[in-house]
Amino acid sequence: MSNTIISTDFTFPGQQKVYKGKVREVYTLENDILVMIATDRLSAFDVVMPKGIPYKGQILNQIATKMMADTSDLVPNWLIATPDPNVAIGHAC
Repeated sequence: MSNTIISTDFTFPGQQKVYKGKVREVYTLENDILVMIATDRLSAFDVVMPKGIPYKGQILNQIATKMMADTSDLVPNWLIATPDPNVAIGHAC
């Protein structure tokens, strides 16, 4: 499906490493900055399924970033920005 993000292949300035998990891909940059991309991959029982679910990563990321924004006055968190519905940028903890 054309609206499904199954994987990414970015090169950011100052990029040090990339971690590709079951659902998220995390790019580590200089100064302990992380760029986390929530993909549309589907994982069940430690198996990544061959097809993704359109907009799954976007919804997953938007729920997480909204909760972090709404509770940041109570508990500091790592989030700096969300420049795209699938992307969260923050400090490494």
